[in-house]
Amino acid sequence: MVREKIEVSTRTLQWKCVESRADSKRLYYGRFILSPLMKGQADTIGIAMRRVLLGEIEGTSITSAKSENIPHEYSSIVGVQESVHEILMNLKEIVLRSHLYGICEASICVKGPGCVTAQDIILPSYVEIVDNTQHIANLTEPIDFCIRLQIERNRGYRIKTPNHFQEGIYPIDAVFMPVRNANHSIHSYGNGNEKQEILFLEIWTNGSLTPKEALHEASRNLIDLFIPFLHAEEENLHLENNQNKYTLPLFSFHDRFNQIQKNQKEIELKSIFIDQLELTPKIYNCLKRSNIHTLLDLLNNRKEDLMRIEHFRIEDIDHIFHILEKNFAMNLTKNK
Repeated sequence: MVREKIEVSTRTLQWKCVESRADSKRLYYGRFILSPLMKGQADTIGIAMRRVLLGEIEGTSITSAKSENIPHEYSSIVGVQESVHEILMNLKEIVLRSHLYGICEASICVKGPGCVTAQDIILPSYVEIVDNTQHIANLTEPIDFCIRLQIERNRGYRIKTPNHFQEGIYPIDAVFMPVRNANHSIHSYGNGNEKQEILFLEIWTNGSLTPKEALHEASRNLIDLFIPFLHAEEENLHLENNQNKYTLPLFSFHDRFNQIQKNQKEIELKSIFIDQLELTPKIYNCLKRSNIHTLLDLLNNRKEDLMRIEHFRIEDIDHIFHILEKNFAMNLTKNK
Protein backbone atom coordinates (compact mmCIF):
# COMPACT_ATOMS: atom_id res chain seq x y z
CA MET A 1 0.00 0.00 0.00
CA VAL A 2 1.34 3.39 -1.00
CA ARG A 3 0.30 6.76 0.39
CA GLU A 4 1.11 10.21 -0.78
CA LYS A 5 0.09 13.43 0.99
CA ILE A 6 -0.66 16.74 -0.65
CA GLU A 7 -1.26 19.85 1.41
CA VAL A 8 -4.37 21.69 0.24
CA SER A 9 -5.52 24.54 2.44
CA THR A 10 -6.22 23.09 5.92
CA ARG A 11 -6.98 19.60 4.57
CA THR A 12 -4.58 16.76 3.82
CA LEU A 13 -5.51 14.73 0.76
CA GLN A 14 -4.53 11.08 0.89
CA TRP A 15 -4.53 8.51 -1.89
CA LYS A 16 -3.90 4.81 -1.56
CA CYS A 17 -4.21 1.58 -3.50
CA VAL A 18 -6.91 -0.57 -1.93
CA GLU A 19 -6.72 -3.45 -4.42
CA SER A 20 -4.16 -4.63 -6.96
CA ARG A 21 -4.03 -7.86 -8.94
CA ALA A 22 -2.79 -9.44 -12.17
CA ASP A 23 -5.60 -11.49 -13.71
CA SER A 24 -3.25 -12.54 -16.54
CA LYS A 25 -0.11 -11.34 -18.28
CA ARG A 26 -2.29 -9.03 -20.38
CA LEU A 27 -4.79 -7.87 -17.79
CA TYR A 28 -3.90 -5.92 -14.63
CA TYR A 29 -6.39 -4.35 -12.25
CA GLY A 30 -6.00 -1.64 -9.63
CA ARG A 31 -8.42 0.24 -7.37
CA PHE A 32 -7.46 3.55 -5.74
CA ILE A 33 -9.12 6.10 -3.47
CA LEU A 34 -8.52 9.80 -2.93
CA SER A 35 -9.98 11.68 0.05
CA PRO A 36 -11.21 13.85 1.65
CA LEU A 37 -12.63 15.99 -1.16
CA MET A 38 -15.17 18.78 -1.02
CA LYS A 39 -18.51 18.40 -2.75
CA GLY A 40 -18.10 18.31 -6.54
CA GLN A 41 -14.33 17.83 -6.55
CA ALA A 42 -14.49 14.04 -6.94
CA ASP A 43 -16.38 14.35 -10.22
CA THR A 44 -13.96 17.00 -11.49
CA ILE A 45 -10.94 14.81 -10.82
CA GLY A 46 -12.57 11.53 -11.81
CA ILE A 47 -13.80 12.71 -15.23
CA ALA A 48 -10.44 14.33 -16.07
CA MET A 49 -8.43 11.29 -14.95
CA ARG A 50 -10.60 8.87 -16.92
CA ARG A 51 -10.23 10.89 -20.13
CA VAL A 52 -6.47 11.12 -19.74
CA LEU A 53 -6.10 7.45 -18.77
CA LEU A 54 -7.97 6.33 -21.89
CA GLY A 55 -6.72 8.88 -24.39
CA GLU A 56 -3.41 10.46 -23.41
CA ILE A 57 -1.14 7.66 -22.18
CA GLU A 58 1.27 6.36 -24.81
CA GLY A 59 1.65 2.72 -25.76
CA THR A 60 3.64 0.63 -28.23
CA SER A 61 2.12 -1.36 -31.09
CA ILE A 62 2.93 -3.12 -34.34
CA THR A 63 1.68 -0.81 -37.09
CA SER A 64 2.53 -2.73 -40.28
CA ALA A 65 3.90 -5.99 -41.67
CA LYS A 66 5.95 -6.44 -44.84
CA SER A 67 6.56 -9.52 -46.95
CA GLU A 68 7.36 -9.71 -50.65
CA ASN A 69 5.80 -13.18 -50.92
CA ILE A 70 2.28 -12.09 -50.00
CA PRO A 71 0.14 -10.98 -52.99
CA HIS A 72 -2.65 -9.36 -50.93
CA GLU A 73 -4.13 -9.25 -47.43
CA TYR A 74 -6.80 -11.91 -48.01
CA SER A 75 -4.53 -14.43 -49.70
CA SER A 76 -3.22 -17.64 -48.16
CA ILE A 77 0.35 -18.87 -47.85
CA VAL A 78 1.26 -22.43 -48.78
CA GLY A 79 2.30 -24.29 -45.65
CA VAL A 80 0.64 -21.82 -43.24
CA GLN A 81 -2.64 -22.75 -41.57
CA GLU A 82 -3.85 -19.16 -41.10
CA SER A 83 -4.71 -16.69 -43.84
CA VAL A 84 -2.71 -13.46 -44.15
CA HIS A 85 -5.62 -11.54 -42.64
CA GLU A 86 -5.66 -13.82 -39.59
CA ILE A 87 -1.90 -13.41 -39.14
CA LEU A 88 -2.28 -9.62 -39.21
CA MET A 89 -5.04 -9.83 -36.60
CA ASN A 90 -2.77 -11.95 -34.38
CA LEU A 91 0.03 -9.41 -34.73
CA LYS A 92 -2.40 -6.68 -33.70
CA GLU A 93 -3.00 -8.47 -30.37
CA ILE A 94 0.67 -8.56 -29.37
CA VAL A 95 1.32 -6.34 -26.35
CA LEU A 96 4.66 -4.51 -26.22
CA ARG A 97 6.43 -2.45 -23.58
CA SER A 98 9.10 0.09 -24.57
CA HIS A 99 10.83 3.43 -24.07
CA LEU A 100 10.76 3.88 -27.82
CA TYR A 101 10.67 7.40 -29.25
CA GLY A 102 9.37 7.28 -32.82
CA ILE A 103 9.47 4.21 -35.06
CA CYS A 104 11.66 1.11 -35.15
CA GLU A 105 11.71 -2.20 -37.02
CA ALA A 106 11.52 -5.85 -35.94
CA SER A 107 11.37 -9.14 -37.80
CA ILE A 108 10.18 -12.74 -37.70
CA CYS A 109 12.11 -15.47 -39.52
CA VAL A 110 11.10 -19.05 -38.64
CA LYS A 111 11.47 -22.35 -40.49
CA GLY A 112 8.54 -24.75 -40.30
CA PRO A 113 6.88 -26.91 -39.37
CA GLY A 114 5.93 -25.52 -35.97
CA CYS A 115 4.06 -22.81 -34.13
CA VAL A 116 5.09 -19.17 -34.49
CA THR A 117 4.57 -17.12 -31.33
CA ALA A 118 5.51 -13.69 -30.05
CA GLN A 119 8.81 -15.03 -28.68
CA ASP A 120 9.98 -15.54 -32.28
CA ILE A 121 9.94 -11.77 -32.92
CA ILE A 122 13.44 -10.27 -33.09
CA LEU A 123 13.20 -6.91 -31.32
CA PRO A 124 15.50 -3.98 -30.48
CA SER A 125 16.85 -4.08 -26.92
CA TYR A 126 14.57 -1.25 -25.76
CA VAL A 127 11.35 -3.07 -26.76
CA GLU A 128 10.02 -6.12 -24.92
CA ILE A 129 7.04 -8.42 -25.25
CA VAL A 130 4.58 -8.70 -22.36
CA ASP A 131 3.36 -12.21 -23.23
CA ASN A 132 5.73 -14.39 -25.27
CA THR A 133 3.07 -17.08 -25.73
CA GLN A 134 0.81 -14.94 -27.94
CA HIS A 135 0.02 -16.93 -31.07
CA ILE A 136 0.89 -15.70 -34.58
CA ALA A 137 0.71 -18.64 -37.02
CA ASN A 138 0.94 -22.42 -37.45
CA LEU A 139 3.44 -23.69 -40.04
CA THR A 140 2.40 -27.09 -41.42
CA GLU A 141 5.27 -27.55 -43.89
CA PRO A 142 9.07 -26.96 -43.87
CA ILE A 143 8.86 -23.44 -45.29
CA ASP A 144 10.69 -20.21 -44.42
CA PHE A 145 8.26 -17.80 -42.76
CA CYS A 146 9.78 -14.29 -42.83
CA ILE A 147 8.02 -10.99 -42.09
CA ARG A 148 9.37 -7.53 -41.32
CA LEU A 149 7.44 -5.48 -38.77
CA GLN A 150 7.19 -1.77 -38.04
CA ILE A 151 6.75 -0.79 -34.40
CA GLU A 152 5.66 2.62 -33.17
CA ARG A 153 4.97 4.36 -29.87
CA ASN A 154 2.00 6.72 -29.88
CA ARG A 155 -1.34 7.34 -28.18
CA GLY A 156 -4.96 6.57 -28.99
CA TYR A 157 -5.60 4.28 -31.93
CA ARG A 158 -5.03 4.32 -35.69
CA ILE A 159 -7.38 2.65 -38.14
CA LYS A 160 -5.85 1.47 -41.42
CA THR A 161 -7.34 2.93 -44.58
CA PRO A 162 -7.22 1.59 -48.16
CA ASN A 163 -4.91 4.38 -49.39
CA HIS A 164 -2.27 3.28 -46.86
CA PHE A 165 -1.68 -0.01 -48.65
CA GLN A 166 1.53 -0.37 -50.65
CA GLU A 167 2.94 -3.34 -52.50
CA GLY A 168 4.10 -5.88 -49.96
CA ILE A 169 3.36 -3.61 -46.95
CA TYR A 170 0.20 -4.25 -44.92
CA PRO A 171 -0.92 -1.69 -42.28
CA ILE A 172 -2.34 -3.03 -39.03
CA ASP A 173 -5.00 -1.35 -36.90
CA ALA A 174 -2.84 -0.02 -34.08
CA VAL A 175 -4.23 0.30 -30.56
CA PHE A 176 -1.70 2.35 -28.57
CA MET A 177 -3.92 2.48 -25.47
CA PRO A 178 -2.30 0.56 -22.57
CA VAL A 179 -5.34 1.32 -20.36
CA ARG A 180 -8.17 -0.97 -21.40
CA ASN A 181 -10.80 0.58 -19.15
CA ALA A 182 -11.15 3.13 -16.37
CA ASN A 183 -14.10 3.89 -14.08
CA HIS A 184 -14.66 6.29 -11.23
CA SER A 185 -17.27 6.33 -8.49
CA ILE A 186 -18.01 8.65 -5.56
CA HIS A 187 -18.94 8.05 -1.95
CA SER A 188 -20.39 11.04 -0.08
CA TYR A 189 -20.58 11.45 3.67
CA GLY A 190 -21.39 14.19 6.17
CA ASN A 191 -24.25 16.69 6.26
CA GLY A 192 -24.93 20.15 4.81
CA ASN A 193 -21.89 22.34 4.33
CA GLU A 194 -19.69 19.68 5.95
CA LYS A 195 -20.44 17.15 3.21
CA GLN A 196 -17.29 15.50 1.82
CA GLU A 197 -16.52 12.94 -0.87
CA ILE A 198 -14.25 9.97 -1.50
CA LEU A 199 -13.17 9.28 -5.08
CA PHE A 200 -12.74 5.66 -6.18
CA LEU A 201 -10.74 4.97 -9.36
CA GLU A 202 -10.66 1.58 -11.09
CA ILE A 203 -8.04 0.96 -13.78
CA TRP A 204 -7.52 -2.04 -16.07
CA THR A 205 -4.31 -2.21 -18.18
CA ASN A 206 -2.98 -4.56 -20.87
CA GLY A 207 0.12 -5.51 -18.86
CA SER A 208 2.52 -3.10 -20.57
CA LEU A 209 2.28 -0.98 -17.41
CA THR A 210 0.65 -1.42 -14.02
CA PRO A 211 -2.47 0.52 -12.95
CA LYS A 212 -0.30 2.48 -10.49
CA GLU A 213 2.10 3.43 -13.31
CA ALA A 214 -0.88 4.43 -15.47
CA LEU A 215 -2.22 6.62 -12.65
CA HIS A 216 1.18 8.31 -12.28
CA GLU A 217 1.49 8.85 -16.05
CA ALA A 218 -2.03 10.30 -16.31
CA SER A 219 -1.37 12.67 -13.40
CA ARG A 220 1.87 13.83 -15.02
CA ASN A 221 0.10 14.43 -18.35
CA LEU A 222 -2.58 16.52 -16.64
CA ILE A 223 0.10 18.60 -14.89
CA ASP A 224 1.89 19.15 -18.21
CA LEU A 225 -1.31 20.47 -19.77
CA PHE A 226 -1.82 23.06 -17.02
CA ILE A 227 1.80 24.20 -16.54
CA PRO A 228 1.47 27.11 -19.05
CA PHE A 229 -1.33 28.56 -16.89
CA LEU A 230 0.57 27.92 -13.66
CA HIS A 231 3.62 29.90 -14.76
CA ALA A 232 1.86 32.63 -16.70
CA GLU A 233 2.83 35.96 -15.18
CA GLU A 234 1.22 39.26 -16.00
CA GLU A 235 4.47 40.88 -17.08
CA ASN A 236 5.03 38.11 -19.63
CA LEU A 237 1.73 38.76 -21.37
CA HIS A 238 1.88 41.34 -24.15
CA LEU A 239 -0.93 42.62 -26.32
CA GLU A 240 0.25 42.90 -29.92
CA ASN A 241 -1.86 42.92 -33.06
CA ASN A 242 -4.90 42.07 -30.91
CA GLN A 243 -3.27 38.81 -29.83
CA ASN A 244 -1.89 37.73 -26.45
CA LYS A 245 1.65 36.40 -26.64
CA TYR A 246 3.11 34.36 -23.80
CA THR A 247 6.87 34.50 -23.31
CA LEU A 248 8.28 31.29 -21.86
CA PRO A 249 10.82 31.62 -19.05
CA LEU A 250 14.38 31.02 -20.23
CA PHE A 251 16.18 27.86 -19.18
CA SER A 252 19.94 27.34 -19.36
CA PHE A 253 22.50 24.60 -18.97
CA HIS A 254 24.19 24.32 -15.57
CA ASP A 255 26.68 27.24 -15.27
CA ARG A 256 27.32 27.48 -19.02
CA PHE A 257 24.88 30.09 -20.25
CA ASN A 258 24.87 33.77 -19.36
CA GLN A 259 21.05 33.80 -19.39
CA ILE A 260 20.63 31.51 -16.37
CA GLN A 261 18.02 32.81 -13.97
CA LYS A 262 19.21 32.32 -10.40
CA ASN A 263 15.72 32.52 -8.96
CA GLN A 264 14.27 29.82 -11.24
CA LYS A 265 12.41 27.31 -9.10
CA GLU A 266 13.43 23.67 -9.45
CA ILE A 267 9.80 22.61 -9.64
CA GLU A 268 9.51 24.31 -13.05
CA LEU A 269 12.40 22.27 -14.42
CA LYS A 270 11.15 19.06 -12.84
CA SER A 271 7.82 19.52 -14.57
CA ILE A 272 9.32 19.45 -18.07
CA PHE A 273 10.20 15.93 -19.20
CA ILE A 274 12.64 15.05 -21.96
CA ASP A 275 9.74 13.35 -23.75
CA GLN A 276 8.59 16.88 -24.66
CA LEU A 277 11.92 17.99 -26.21
CA GLU A 278 11.56 16.28 -29.64
CA LEU A 279 14.91 14.51 -29.25
CA THR A 280 16.10 11.86 -31.68
CA PRO A 281 15.38 8.25 -30.64
CA LYS A 282 19.09 7.62 -30.00
CA ILE A 283 19.55 10.67 -27.72
CA TYR A 284 16.25 10.04 -25.93
CA ASN A 285 17.10 6.40 -25.19
CA CYS A 286 20.67 7.25 -24.08
CA LEU A 287 19.37 9.86 -21.62
CA LYS A 288 16.66 7.53 -20.30
CA ARG A 289 19.21 4.76 -19.67
CA SER A 290 21.28 7.27 -17.68
CA ASN A 291 18.25 8.16 -15.49
CA ILE A 292 17.84 11.58 -17.07
CA HIS A 293 14.08 12.05 -17.21
CA THR A 294 13.41 15.78 -16.74
CA LEU A 295 14.89 19.06 -17.91
CA LEU A 296 16.30 19.53 -14.40
CA ASP A 297 18.13 16.21 -14.66
CA LEU A 298 19.58 17.32 -17.99
CA LEU A 299 20.70 20.72 -16.75
CA ASN A 300 22.43 19.16 -13.74
CA ASN A 301 24.83 17.34 -16.07
CA ARG A 302 27.96 18.95 -17.49
CA LYS A 303 28.99 18.43 -21.08
CA GLU A 304 31.69 16.06 -19.84
CA ASP A 305 29.08 14.04 -17.92
CA LEU A 306 26.95 13.62 -21.03
CA MET A 307 29.95 12.60 -23.12
CA ARG A 308 30.56 9.71 -20.71
CA ILE A 309 27.20 8.19 -21.67
CA GLU A 310 27.65 5.14 -23.87
CA HIS A 311 27.21 5.88 -27.61
CA PHE A 312 26.90 9.64 -26.92
CA ARG A 313 28.79 11.98 -29.25
CA ILE A 314 29.52 15.68 -29.59
CA GLU A 315 26.92 15.88 -32.39
CA ASP A 316 24.30 14.79 -29.86
CA ILE A 317 25.30 17.66 -27.54
CA ASP A 318 24.88 20.10 -30.44
CA HIS A 319 21.45 18.63 -31.17
CA ILE A 320 20.37 19.20 -27.55
CA PHE A 321 21.58 22.84 -27.80
CA HIS A 322 19.49 23.27 -30.94
CA ILE A 323 16.36 21.76 -29.33
CA LEU A 324 16.63 24.01 -26.26
CA GLU A 325 17.21 27.06 -28.43
CA LYS A 326 14.19 26.20 -30.57
CA ASN A 327 11.75 25.29 -27.78
CA PHE A 328 12.77 27.79 -25.09
CA ALA A 329 13.95 30.75 -27.18
CA MET A 330 17.46 30.45 -25.76
CA ASN A 331 20.30 32.52 -27.18
CA LEU A 332 22.96 29.82 -26.90
CA THR A 333 26.71 30.19 -27.22
CA LYS A 334 27.92 26.74 -28.29
CA ASN A 335 31.61 27.49 -27.76
CA LYS A 336 30.89 27.46 -24.03
